[in-house]
Amino acid sequence: MTVWLFRAGKQGEYENKFLEDERIYLTWENLPIDLKQIESKEALYKTLIHHYDLQKEKTALNFASQIWPFAHAMELEDTIILPSKINRTIHIGKIKGDYVYDKSLGNPYYHHRKVEWIKKDLPRDRFDQDILYSLGAFMTVCRITRNNAEKRIIAMQANNWKVPNNKNVVDRVEENEETVEVNLDEYVYDQISERIIQRFQGSRMENLIEEILRAKGFTTYRSPEGRDNGVDVLASFGSMGFGGTKICVQVKSSDQPLDRTVLDQLIGTMSNYGADYGLLVSWSGFKSSINREIPKQFFRVRLWDSKKVIQEIFENYENLSREFKKDIPIKQVWMLDNDEN
Repeated sequence: MTVWLFRAGKQGEYENKFLEDERIYLTWENLPIDLKQIESKEALYKTLIHHYDLQKEKTALNFASQIWPFAHAMELEDTIILPSKINRTIHIGKIKGDYVYDKSLGNPYYHHRKVEWIKKDLPRDRFDQDILYSLGAFMTVCRITRNNAEKRIIAMQANNWKVPNNKNVVDRVEENEETVEVNLDEYVYDQISERIIQRFQGSRMENLIEEILRAKGFTTYRSPEGRDNGVDVLASFGSMGFGGTKICVQVKSSDQPLDRTVLDQLIGTMSNYGADYGLLVSWSGFKSSINREIPKQFFRVRLWDSKKVIQEIFENYENLSREFKKDIPIKQVWMLDNDEN
């Protein structure tokens, strides 16, 4: 079994279509060419130079290295790993169909393969850091082989998608594995996420969210331990918390993404408490049933997954208490953005 990293657009703009259609699409812009008719990677390279009028050889080689596997290297029953850009989860599928070129589907959906999604919305934190590092590659398509990744992912599937306790990781790179540039942002988020999980499990996650809200200028009230009546934190802006925006906050730190039921419960709780808005925090993200509700609830509810929580920590770090800074010691580092021309 081969494991392939696949992306649904630079910003995840095609992710829902991939999941709903049970397909992966090679969403290369304006590529109405039947790739099966191209007999070698070298021929594809030359075709791309002419088709896109590419001036840089490196760009053409990069394109060819990602486009070629979709039609010529991927096989039935190979595994597809699709990191979500909507939240910090991962979708895993099995290839069930051969390469299809269908010009009638229009740009950018000319090329597709049928996929059975065997696990959706799997929290990123389920994976070991070295595998997450490989999944941070700046590629639309690439093979994941480092450190026995294929065997380890099979073992995770057999262990209810959790890393087995008896894992045996050997730092090894396949001879034919291509060196790819890694998304440092994702790598940093994964490292900080692991630290927060270690320090803020269970009810301490509620403490962290309350601390962030206080740093943003809210006056807060946290429900006592035990029965919370559907709300973990109440927050309000303005003098002493009177007369300002009123927010009900529900915090979930389990290792499972939340479904629509929890969102419905929060909306009901908002009414009970006379709140203007709701904030639903789920460290492990949200299932697609909730994500589809985002536009409908945009003016009433905000959803925070682990990435959004970390972003809030970045933005409000200077206003956090010394205790929380000690638990999450971070510093800002500036570097040249090589993506900019």
